[in-house]
Amino acid sequence: MTGLPSETLHASCVALGTNAVAILGPSGSGKSALALQLMAFGCRLVSDDRTVLTCRDGALFAFAPAAIQGRIEARGIGILAAEATATAHVILAIDMGLTEADRLPPERTVTLLGCPVALVHKVESAHFPAAVLQYLKAGRSA
Repeated sequence: MTGLPSETLHASCVALGTNAVAILGPSGSGKSALALQLMAFGCRLVSDDRTVLTCRDGALFAFAPAAIQGRIEARGIGILAAEATATAHVILAIDMGLTEADRLPPERTVTLLGCPVALVHKVESAHFPAAVLQYLKAGRSA
């Protein structure tokens, strides 16, 4: 992905196949914790803490800075090694700094590097990681 404009965000990112979710939010909001939960469900790490994004042909892609590739922080445990995916297509962004209040929220988007991406807010429920996994598998129904 060299040669394309890029931006490094304070975010974690995991992928299921080629589809990825960028997990955004302030420090301590649970980005790495959600990434670890999704990895336990079969997702692969793209990047933790800092994620490089680039837009190619209207699609957003994520990859890790070389210095942190294949590493994820588990609070209270330490830095863990993880099998990592080199790059993945970001189809969803989660803002862990905002909590969803609606049972059936409206469809939202966020524009990153000029690429629109679906956006959801953090959900305070045990089903949240499973719902994100299903989103990566099949998207959102209209």
